[in-house]
Amino acid sequence: MNPVDAAAAERLAAALRCATVSTDEPADGDAAAFDALAAHLVRSFPRVHAELELRTFGHSRLYRWPGVEPGVSAILLAHQDVVPVDDIDSWTHPPFAGVVDDEFVWGRGAIDDKSRLIAILEAVEDALAAGIRPRRTVYLAFGHDEEAFGGAGAGAMSEYLRAEGIRADLLLDEGGVITEGIADGIGVPVAVIMVAEKGYATVRLSVSALGGHSSMPGAQTAVGRLARAVARIQDHPLPLRMTPLASDMLIRLRAHMSPLRRRLLRFADYADPVVTRILAARPQTESLVRTTTAPTVIRGGVKANVLPQQAEALVNFRILPGDSVADVVAHCRRVVRDPGIAVQTVGVCSEPSRRTGPGPAFEVIARLATEIVPGIAVTTGIVPGATDARYYDDLAGTRCNFAPIVLGAAELATIHGTDERISRVNYARLIAFNRRLLEHLAHDAVPAPATGAP
Repeated sequence: MNPVDAAAAERLAAALRCATVSTDEPADGDAAAFDALAAHLVRSFPRVHAELELRTFGHSRLYRWPGVEPGVSAILLAHQDVVPVDDIDSWTHPPFAGVVDDEFVWGRGAIDDKSRLIAILEAVEDALAAGIRPRRTVYLAFGHDEEAFGGAGAGAMSEYLRAEGIRADLLLDEGGVITEGIADGIGVPVAVIMVAEKGYATVRLSVSALGGHSSMPGAQTAVGRLARAVARIQDHPLPLRMTPLASDMLIRLRAHMSPLRRRLLRFADYADPVVTRILAARPQTESLVRTTTAPTVIRGGVKANVLPQQAEALVNFRILPGDSVADVVAHCRRVVRDPGIAVQTVGVCSEPSRRTGPGPAFEVIARLATEIVPGIAVTTGIVPGATDARYYDDLAGTRCNFAPIVLGAAELATIHGTDERISRVNYARLIAFNRRLLEHLAHDAVPAPATGAP
């Protein structure tokens, strides 16, 4: 596929120059940056803003594209916000400069997730110009706080749609991509269309003690007890477990595997423990077969010669379907085995998605992916992180988290990292994919009204 043209690349770059950063404290957000992005969208996509109905929820934007028949065919999601930048000096180009060169569009949000947002609008603008209308209504839902768990954006928009009785065929959001050189033993690029999402929980371990002088420490300090508790949790993760989704993923890839692995999967019922251990050997695939455990923060003490009076640690879990937030808390208490350690969840928690398999519209997304990037393998997967789609999970018959961009290990590392960028070829793929999806949703193209009204 040819690289995207200069005008389209510049429209994306202009969006990247709006520093719509989300933090854990909503009051720290830059409202002017979101206002600038909104003004850019209105200027860049005049047909969209003339013909689609727009409802705002804070800085979040919910567009309704009326169909010519009753019902709702799709809810297309993207988010406007980005994560902060840790080390600006290490970037090749400043993260909010929106630099365009012959190969890439550079900037924070180039992959996650402004490229998807702008590509959807590019596709809708082009479809409107061509006189295409959806057979049934399409919603575009662009949240403003996905990177801060999405409650004010996706949470509010999904509640509105739920109250309106909306039920769509397809829910499409970020998550899966086409990976190159990542899937072990697979010689072709692999499109992973995510059809479920892991849950999320952060557990706080805390302990209190009397304190005192470090010259008379007693048998154990608060920090020592806490460190032992963290070690027990890390050394005793939740059990490995093959799920129907992991089995489906492997079966879809079987034709691209070595003869030995194909034979192993023929006896899946008997070989599950072996396959599960193989998947668990790499962090990239362990998340498919386990609720993962990640100690991330530890605090305690004020001075080297003072016994700490309090200490706490945070442990983050990504929860496999079949487990729950309550299961995680119970597991922590069981393995810590110390009644003096308080165990409780903190912050936002979410259960795993309700569905764990492909829905009826999955094959549409799979077909479009192979049209955009021929010669790929297509399979299912599970989102290991958290996306806005979890708020809408019950509002569509098929949930897919996917974008048809081809990424190797180096490009994957730039997501939330240094030198985030999207190639102009990948961006062209993204626009073309969304344009073809709109054609599918239109079925027989319907001419636009003479007045241009929706």
